[in-house]
Amino acid sequence: MDLKKEIREIADYPKEGISFKDITTLFKNRDAVRYVTESIYHGFKDKGITKVVGLEARGFVFGGAVANQLNAGFVPIRKRGKLPSEILQETYELEYGSDVVEMHADALSEEDVVLIHDDLLATGGTAVAALKLAQKCGVKQIYFSFICDLEFIDTPNKQLLRDYETQVLVKYN
Repeated sequence: MDLKKEIREIADYPKEGISFKDITTLFKNRDAVRYVTESIYHGFKDKGITKVVGLEARGFVFGGAVANQLNAGFVPIRKRGKLPSEILQETYELEYGSDVVEMHADALSEEDVVLIHDDLLATGGTAVAALKLAQKCGVKQIYFSFICDLEFIDTPNKQLLRDYETQVLVKYN
């Protein structure tokens, strides 16, 4: 399946010079949703995943579905101030600013095998923030899954992610 045909591109969003990849159009196509979910599942079904970590907000959609297929738990990483209990926090830079993400402090343990999922890999800032949160919990085995990778962006964060087994379904050069 050509997933690029299912992803809308929006010029100059959220600011001038950014070409936003909108996967909400992909959500409308049940065949595309099934394809993405099954592709991620098949990429990690033999890894012993115990928790899927999904990044707010689009990472929740496929993260939860894949967790169900992998018979794993699901852990949300949220923007600042959204979680009600004790949290771990990480600041990160993205292509158009900076932000903070949080995870419940008791969400992961060192025994977990974790798949971190997000819709898009741009600068790698959000993914590395999620990695650091998992590492703060003592997790040693971590994998990554992205629907899209903006390969034309190369940063130290993306170079760090090369040390981890990663699945990408759509590459933009």
